[in-house]
Amino acid sequence: MATHVITGAGSGIGAAVARRLHERGDDLVIVARDAGRAREIAGRYPGAGTLVADLANPDRISWALGKQALPERVDSLLHIAGVVDLSPVAELRPPTWHAQLNTNLIAPAELTRLMLPQLRTVHGQVIFVNSGAGLSAHADWAAYAASKHGLKALADALRQEEHGNGVRVTSVYPGRTASPMQAKVHSQEGKEYRPEGLIDPESVATTILMALDLPRDAEVNDLTVRPGR
Repeated sequence: MATHVITGAGSGIGAAVARRLHERGDDLVIVARDAGRAREIAGRYPGAGTLVADLANPDRISWALGKQALPERVDSLLHIAGVVDLSPVAELRPPTWHAQLNTNLIAPAELTRLMLPQLRTVHGQVIFVNSGAGLSAHADWAAYAASKHGLKALADALRQEEHGNGVRVTSVYPGRTASPMQAKVHSQEGKEYRPEGLIDPESVATTILMALDLPRDAEVNDLTVRPGR
């Protein structure tokens, strides 16, 4: 039975992945920003473990996890949490940059560092749920796209570093997916949010499970998912 450490399991793609893994009998360890949120999300998945760490404050993640029992086995580390705040560069101030870089890039790097010993032991896998913005940047997306471009660089470097240790690394680049984050994006863009015109989170979850379940003689490096309608 595999054990998966997952961020962003509260909604959207993360919730779809967590539910699918739980339904097939895998063990989950939910990472959440505070104890109440951790209990609330884990309560949806009987038997799930929890880790409390605020991804918005990556400098404190090591300290926080040092006071908790880390799972002895980690078959996969799934980075699905993310934040977005659109603004033109001329109006972006440091707090907005820090918020997105911390949660979307630095926190995944730190969590990965802390989980690598367990991942190496079982030849596990790290999956970074990136974004189309991690491949190209557009007006008003500078801070978010920078964090996601950085996440691609993190994944590419980690893949080369850990290949000899048997750790697989996959980046997934979904297009616009129906989720609370996308509802916020549409609001900031002044557009009507119509989830039926976007990718279903279940479809992205299917691609993530495919990468996880791939036989060990192969590795999915980069996986782009785009709307089919």
